[in-house]
Amino acid sequence: MRFPAIAITLYSFTLLGFGQTNLSRVPPFGIAVSEEDRGRLTEGLKAFDAELRKLDRITVRSPAAASALPEVQIFHKAVNWALAYNEFYRSNEVAAAHKLIEQGIERAKALAGGKTPWTTATGLVVRAYRSRIDKSIQPYGLVVPPSFAGAETNRKFRLDVWLHGRDNNLTELKFITDRQRSYGEFTPPDTFVLHPYGRYCNAFKFAGEIDVFEAIEHVRRNYPIDPFHISIRGFSMGGGGTWHLAAHYPSFWVAAAPGAGFAETAEFQRIWSKDPKPTWYDQKLWRLYDATDYAANFLNCPVIAYSGELDRQKQAADIMAKAMHREGLELKHLIGPKTEHKYEPETKVKLDQEFTELVNGAKRENPSKLHFTTYTLRYNSNYWITVDGMEHHWERADVRAAITAPTEVHVATTNVSALTITLPKGTASSTGTTPKFTIDNTVLAGSINTREPVHLEKSNKRWKISPHSHWTELRKTHGLQGPIDDAFMDSFIMVRPTGKPLNPQSGEWVKDEFMHATNEWRNQFRGDVIVKSDAEISSEDMVNSHLILWGDPQSNKVLGRLASKLPITWKADKIRIAGKTFAADKFAPVFIFPNPLSPGKYIVINSGFTFCESGRSSNALQIPKLPDYGVLDMAVPRTSRYPSGVALAGFFDERWELQKAD
Repeated sequence: MRFPAIAITLYSFTLLGFGQTNLSRVPPFGIAVSEEDRGRLTEGLKAFDAELRKLDRITVRSPAAASALPEVQIFHKAVNWALAYNEFYRSNEVAAAHKLIEQGIERAKALAGGKTPWTTATGLVVRAYRSRIDKSIQPYGLVVPPSFAGAETNRKFRLDVWLHGRDNNLTELKFITDRQRSYGEFTPPDTFVLHPYGRYCNAFKFAGEIDVFEAIEHVRRNYPIDPFHISIRGFSMGGGGTWHLAAHYPSFWVAAAPGAGFAETAEFQRIWSKDPKPTWYDQKLWRLYDATDYAANFLNCPVIAYSGELDRQKQAADIMAKAMHREGLELKHLIGPKTEHKYEPETKVKLDQEFTELVNGAKRENPSKLHFTTYTLRYNSNYWITVDGMEHHWERADVRAAITAPTEVHVATTNVSALTITLPKGTASSTGTTPKFTIDNTVLAGSINTREPVHLEKSNKRWKISPHSHWTELRKTHGLQGPIDDAFMDSFIMVRPTGKPLNPQSGEWVKDEFMHATNEWRNQFRGDVIVKSDAEISSEDMVNSHLILWGDPQSNKVLGRLASKLPITWKADKIRIAGKTFAADKFAPVFIFPNPLSPGKYIVINSGFTFCESGRSSNALQIPKLPDYGVLDMAVPRTSRYPSGVALAGFFDERWELQKAD
């Protein structure tokens, strides 16, 4: 079976000017670049390539140089991708591209000489790292305060994370250029300000979410950041990202300040007034990112919201205020009078002052009282509690915990089956005294070593101490809980088949879907996927990465090895799943499942991320379109696939088992 090893050429015809106006792409197709400009940029990239080849020999011998290499390569990527994929949008971007080539060569020569001057610079600095997800190089902007230059050795700085708004033209070329000429909305004194790229314009969800934390990790490795004074704010799409990240990671931030944006899907998009109406699984999957469902978590994350009085996106703060009020919390909401979608100057000054006071006054230390809400084990922790198991995924789970005395801990749970408590300093953990644990009105008896995390599990409605080591059965756990899109938030490899498919119809469908998935990953998440053939997958790949398996048990050798261990019967003429049978030449199964040969990792069958068409118009629609499994009608085009082309869809239960479909 001939299968494309790389999908990069799908849009190459656009460089010749054919069909451009009839295709929709995000980022959109750019303006024409003259042959003279294209030639000069190509020559500049060749000179840049020569400098990078010199670094190849150095980085092999020097781990420090290898670590710094992405901060040179990002300048090459920015120009190369803009040129290769027709991503120039203004005539002045050609000059900007030449400037980035010059800067990249300058950095390359400095690194060849053992120097990295950008790492000690103050002001506006562009840095980069290699992502663990797809090994792509991702940029970020940093505002380094002048005080860093003369800082005392042991001084720690506040880090303020700023999330940008939506800009469909925000390629690496534009982002890097902007980050070297604009300080952004807020530059508090003696503070590092991080501007994550967020892998383009996905509202800092999925790989964009991971980008925020990978960028923070890179900053913390290279600068003296106070881990207890990391704050987050943003506006428009960035405001939506701030609501999401603050609600789902409440113990990571000292405070949050979302501006405008969106906080959920249904009301913001007026979903119920449109057709087709959402499916039952759509409504469950909204619970992955709807910040309104996680409003209780703001008990432990101080927040100040901003909206323009006339801005439609004021709806985000209004609906969050209602959600928080239901949890007994009040939202502080500053409103710019007679203002549409921007900061009103006087209110902006007030917001900055009050937020700085909040950050300086807040103590991101382990609180004695916690309330944590979640709907999925993807988001499972808050300070000293971690939810390890749920009775029913996608239903609300709550943990209310309090340390009422140094030796007394009270916990109340709903829809939680396993829990870890790591007591903070100042409690029984530091004295070695056995505390009194009361959970759901049950007092746990016996010796408890509170210097180590305490693992609890519920069985037959009763809680007991239960070390993780005995969890040998298959179960949904953090990072292994679905849905399909979850596999693309960590290291993954797309595995192309080399054999003959069970039937030609599905074989052609798989080739087309593979091409589409690899191209859309590059377009919308700004990385080239790692692709290997089924014959190239090693045991190391199995351990380190999720495997996205394309084909069927006959065409894909890896899938063939696993077929007998999967919850599906798959033959040349029929597919049987969840008690239903489908013709194999008309329908294709797609699903996510723990890898039977590497239980800590996923396999995904015949699917990339699921929202690529539906999410182009609004970030609020960038949500999973399929749950854990689905059966797709191969005759239905992708543009109308959801829901008309989905013949069956559902979730595995907490043991990764299938229930018979209705």
